[in-house]
Amino acid sequence: MSSRERRKDGGIPSGVVTRLPIYLRYLTELRDQGVGRVSSAQLGKALSFTAAQIRSDLSYFGSFGQQGYGYDVDELLMHISRILGLNRTYAMVLVGAGNLGKALASYENFRKRGFEIRAIFDVDEILVGNYHACCVIQPVEELDQYLKENPTDIGIIATPGHVSQDICDVLVANNVPCIWNFSPVHLQVPDEVIVEHIHLTDSLLRLSFRLNEQRHRD
Repeated sequence: MSSRERRKDGGIPSGVVTRLPIYLRYLTELRDQGVGRVSSAQLGKALSFTAAQIRSDLSYFGSFGQQGYGYDVDELLMHISRILGLNRTYAMVLVGAGNLGKALASYENFRKRGFEIRAIFDVDEILVGNYHACCVIQPVEELDQYLKENPTDIGIIATPGHVSQDICDVLVANNVPCIWNFSPVHLQVPDEVIVEHIHLTDSLLRLSFRLNEQRHRD
């Protein structure tokens, strides 16, 4: 593992963190299929990683599995769930109740994993007051007061870009430690605030690049 892959604070490399949810999903599939044991080679083949990569990733968090036996699926799934913090509940607010925001609020797997959207806010008077995904959509002007009264772990921003920084500032001012940003703007936050930027168009651009690269080779 090169030093450039490590975070500046000496923590877990970002690549390892990116792969953990992939391991979690596949192990969940194996458990649901009744599979009790899996080797690093089998995991690697299924997920297009090397067995050495998987063993290296897991070694950051302890010793798992036995040589010649592999990993107990239930046990490894439990450990990775704990590593990812899935042994607790996270209070979330969603700002932006357009098509994307509504889709996020309706996704049942978030709640199953412990991520609960407890309030939804929007600027559109037509949407405000409507009921969606167990929440009444509230006017965005009430976001600040809501956050003062309700400690929140994660703020989701699904607004147009021109207002996303203002929404972010309200979240930060009310000590929301994590922001999940779906707006097309790269938000400016203090160092202690954790931001995950999800720019959906970027995935399409990567696909278009690979498609055109493939066509040029052909």
